[in-house]
Amino acid sequence: MATTLPADSRQAAADAPAVSGGNAAGAAAREAAPASTRARRAWLALRLFAVLLLLALLSSALVVVPAGERGVLLRWGAIQERVLSEGVQLVLPLVEAMRPMSVRLQSQILRSEAACRDLQDVAFQLAVNWRLPPEKVAAVYRSIGDELEIVNKVITPALEDGLKQVVAGFTAEQLIRERAALKSALEELIGARLAHHALVLEGIDVLQLDFSERFRQAVELKQVAEQDARRAEYEANKARRLAAARIYRAQGEAQAQQLLQAGLTPQLLQHQAIEKWNGHLPLVMDNASLQSLNLKSLLKLDR
Repeated sequence: MATTLPADSRQAAADAPAVSGGNAAGAAAREAAPASTRARRAWLALRLFAVLLLLALLSSALVVVPAGERGVLLRWGAIQERVLSEGVQLVLPLVEAMRPMSVRLQSQILRSEAACRDLQDVAFQLAVNWRLPPEKVAAVYRSIGDELEIVNKVITPALEDGLKQVVAGFTAEQLIRERAALKSALEELIGARLAHHALVLEGIDVLQLDFSERFRQAVELKQVAEQDARRAEYEANKARRLAAARIYRAQGEAQAQQLLQAGLTPQLLQHQAIEKWNGHLPLVMDNASLQSLNLKSLLKLDR
């Protein structure tokens, strides 16, 4: 027996499949919208990454060599003959790199010890002024390394060995008095050794010399002895000069007496006596005095 549904029920049953299909399409649309947004965001992120990568490559392709330096060019780690000059330079990103090397005058303060010819230990403080020729930058970097390695491997050993060799030819006194000769000998020897490594020596300054305490005491005693010797020599010369002056004075007086005695005649003595007479006769006179007195002359002089 068939059952007849009311009209409202039949309409609801007919509309049910239509409502179910609309919900499915809306859900699909809502799922598709986030997917497209994620795709756009991924594309923007990819473009930003590409731009940043390009900027990084461009920045690595441009290198700046500071003033007073040269750039050693490395390609896959191998040193190239091309040397980069000052300023902005172009290199291949990820393939080439640059290592800066200074070509300015550099001064290195070094301390060392050496024994002089009279076996005195002397401590030295020296300033070594050197520079790297611009055209030799790549060769020096290949054979030695950077500035620190140049100092440790070349300059310091050359100075220590050359200092011992040069100082051995000087006495301690000569090191003090002949400082210019010591400086010249060091520059000649050390300059030749640095030139062998394509380095230029501009000069060596002897800043300080330090001797042992025993040597300083010996120098002080020697100076005191020399001063005493000079003082004694001065006193001896003074005594000799005084003695010579007395001798000359005595000789002069003796010669004067001889000349005076040679010129004293009886007539001169009588004349001097008359000039000194005051016109009065002595109260007491003996016969010898009366005989030697020439009364006529006295009377004549009195008139």
